[in-house]
Amino acid sequence: MKFYTTVCIGILVLFCFSCKKVSCTDSELKYSYFVAGHTYGKPGIDNIGFHPPFRDVFSFLKEEKKMDFGVLTGDIVLTGTEQNWNEVDVDISELGLPIYFAVGNHDMTDRELFESRYGETYYSFTKNDDLFIVLDPNIDNWNISGEQLDFLAETLTIQASDANNIFVFFHQLLWWDSNNIYQNVILNSLANRAEQINFWTEVEPLFSVLSNPVYMFAGDVGAFNTGSEFMFHEYENISFIASGMGGEERDNIIIVDVNENNCVDLRLVALNGSDLNALGDLKDYTLP
Repeated sequence: MKFYTTVCIGILVLFCFSCKKVSCTDSELKYSYFVAGHTYGKPGIDNIGFHPPFRDVFSFLKEEKKMDFGVLTGDIVLTGTEQNWNEVDVDISELGLPIYFAVGNHDMTDRELFESRYGETYYSFTKNDDLFIVLDPNIDNWNISGEQLDFLAETLTIQASDANNIFVFFHQLLWWDSNNIYQNVILNSLANRAEQINFWTEVEPLFSVLSNPVYMFAGDVGAFNTGSEFMFHEYENISFIASGMGGEERDNIIIVDVNENNCVDLRLVALNGSDLNALGDLKDYTLP
């Protein structure tokens, strides 16, 4: 596996990329968006719409002057029923921002219904000269394979050179393995995971050869207060970020601020209690 054979080289590459990173100091904000994982909330509870602590920060998100949109990184609903999606649509309408879905296993209990309402589950778009890619690991047991892998490779070949930053979203923590450095990150679930997946062998190599900073977001954490509600780690040119809610103690979302000089800031927003900054800086939790 590439991860193991290049770990020493990866440390050196990481050092080099840290030297090249652009400082966000004294650069004006260009735009912001938020990332929210496991938004149905507490396991077993079928809320009307989103997890209540998430809805409680809608007013805060609306007040962010350059907040452009949001991305939900899966397990948006407890089960993919028409009623649950109708309730989510009502909440999104109240929020008043464009929202993109990166589907989780709970959302795909009725794939046909989802696709009839919202379209394809993997796709890309560009905003403000940044490239956004949404993937669906539910199609092939956590693998990005077949037509989806072709789509990913083609998208990067055609669009990466024109992008400042590349942002990638999926539900499952594809970088996790029981035998790598992420093994102590506690996931919500390993449901439907194949014994071997192709993230490190076929997906990560498509990104590590790029000169772009890459930010990968996953949302299958945070359901339990004994788990890992968030994580951050830099590997080569890739930043791995996980965020989620449901445990009701360290529920959180991430706000991504992109500055005029294309530097990226990540804000960890606490959903429980009155202090949105109660959890501190996301990078304080960098994986050792």
